[in-house]
Amino acid sequence: MLTDEKLNFLSQVGKALAGQFGENCEIVIHRIDPNDMNHTIVSIENGQVSSRQLGDGPSQIVLETLKKDPAELHDHINYITHTHDGRVLKSSTLYLKNEKGELEAIFAINYDVSNLIMAENVLHSFIAVETKEDPNEPNFIPQNVNELLDDLIQESVKLVGKPVSLMTKEDKVKSIQFLNSKGAFLVTKSGDKVSQYFNISKYTLYSYIDAKK
Repeated sequence: MLTDEKLNFLSQVGKALAGQFGENCEIVIHRIDPNDMNHTIVSIENGQVSSRQLGDGPSQIVLETLKKDPAELHDHINYITHTHDGRVLKSSTLYLKNEKGELEAIFAINYDVSNLIMAENVLHSFIAVETKEDPNEPNFIPQNVNELLDDLIQESVKLVGKPVSLMTKEDKVKSIQFLNSKGAFLVTKSGDKVSQYFNISKYTLYSYIDAKK
């Protein structure tokens, strides 16, 4: 568990980074507590970047960490995420572990580069070259856990490639096991929402989670 002493130190570092790089630089600290994954944000600077605040829930990246062995978690530096209003963020995620190697916190940096990209596009209009799109879609940063769960459900449907009304049992198993792999069921009462969405009972939901792939 992240101690108050460590949190104070990380918050101090976060405040310094946000002050150094200005209002477009968001610093977020998530406390990892498996018993409360609905309110992971314990410190945030410039929360207007992603429209989040103290006490809000995790992003998809944070939620996925609880499904992985902490030993497999390595800092993810300098990658792209998007906000739901279309802004582009340059992000880095640091995984902080205790002396036992257990994950206790995540320190995230999100810098809004939307205006810089616009300026870059103006310059590139003079020296345009062909580029290949990245096949991997960037992660979205949700404003709350309900929005995160909605995003994950839509990803699961996209994975199958057909609406729920046309899904077979095998399709639903595939979608639900995808949700489980992403940590969706760590969100409080997510089972009720997913069951309702896929028009199945809670008992069926759990059987699909445990079904062999």
